[in-house]
Amino acid sequence: MTKDTPERRRRRQLPTAEELRIWREFIETTEALRSRIASRLQVQSSLSPGDYAVLLALTEAQDQQMRSSELAAHIGWERSRLSHHLGRMERRGLIRRQECATEPRGAEVHLTPTGAEAFRGSTVPHLRAIRELFVDALTPDQLRAAGEIAAALRVHLDPQRKE
Repeated sequence: MTKDTPERRRRRQLPTAEELRIWREFIETTEALRSRIASRLQVQSSLSPGDYAVLLALTEAQDQQMRSSELAAHIGWERSRLSHHLGRMERRGLIRRQECATEPRGAEVHLTPTGAEAFRGSTVPHLRAIRELFVDALTPDQLRAAGEIAAALRVHLDPQRKE
């Protein structure tokens, strides 16, 4: 029989009304922020947040290319979602895919000149939106606290990851 300790009771306990209020505020505000930033990105550059995430990863990758499985893991997407998204990006000329020379079933994703130009053109307006909608809304102490909260949540969700 296991001992009923305060820690075990705490883990079984449902969130309080105040904790749920804070949770909802956090989720609703995060979604509103993501929506506003995504809308600006789309209007100003015709890129979706998914496009931007893929282009950012490829821009930062060695030789501006990545294996599709590595890209999916890097941006936190399921492989099937990435595959469909890459198809749309490929039709727009932002990326190209080719068979991986070292793994027959794998594919490499390459940034095209069109994709690089689209990314460059979107970066400054995107960073301005982040500054205006997120950074400027917070004091330096609040911004630091937001970073600490995000890091604590990441470690809690993925204990292997150390920020």
